[in-house]
Amino acid sequence: MRPSASQLPFETTLSGSFHGISRSRAVQRGDDIDAERILLIDHRSSLDESFSEGLEQHGFLVDIASGDDAITNSAVAGDYALILLNSMRPGLAGLNAVQSVRRRTDAPLLVLTDRDSVAARMAGLELGASDYLVKPFSLFELLARVKVLARHPNTHRHINISLHPQPVLQLADLELNERTAKCSRDGIELGLTKREFALLLVLLRNQGRVMSRQKLARRVWNMDLDETSNAVDVAILRLRSKLDAPFEAKLLHTVRSQGYVLEQRSGS
Repeated sequence: MRPSASQLPFETTLSGSFHGISRSRAVQRGDDIDAERILLIDHRSSLDESFSEGLEQHGFLVDIASGDDAITNSAVAGDYALILLNSMRPGLAGLNAVQSVRRRTDAPLLVLTDRDSVAARMAGLELGASDYLVKPFSLFELLARVKVLARHPNTHRHINISLHPQPVLQLADLELNERTAKCSRDGIELGLTKREFALLLVLLRNQGRVMSRQKLARRVWNMDLDETSNAVDVAILRLRSKLDAPFEAKLLHTVRSQGYVLEQRSGS
């Protein structure tokens, strides 16, 4: 059971990130296999680590899409309980972002904004936003909104799911279909095992983001990793033999002392 607002150990104010949240205090339940998944769309990558840790501390799994093409990334079509849009764009650009997300998913959409304009918020709601939070706001308020939207999704959905794109995640010539559990590069089926598929899915949902061995262990194996264990490294080695070895362009990279990242690099 997740803590209620009255049980939360502290209160903080969000103006750009969470402060005072350490990794050692994170609630490991946030990586449970049945935890609700949230997608954070953050164009400027201004909230990534501290923000996601704040949510994961209270029992949510957070994937992050960042950069100018964050919304058009096919990961938006994944199975998420809630979409968080950190909107830093003024006027029509911000409204276009809301509309673009809504075209791709019927998941509840909570927009985080620092622009306190009633007219803009009304327009965003008309275009499909489920709710707005104006910065700065407390952690209590954010968690309350997130829990309401994630747990009661049907009252906030706007579009017939049949209009949505298939849940196919892509990176360069790599394609992964969540529904069919098929994965290919350049049209060639990779023949992944269930565990390899699950590992690649986590990496692909977080493409461009370094994933530590511990985080991968929790998300794929639903367990904490012993310091002496090389289970993740062995799994990565096997995945790499199918994902990268037969192809010239390498997508799975090791980041020394940090973990692994799936991304397209020039010259690789």
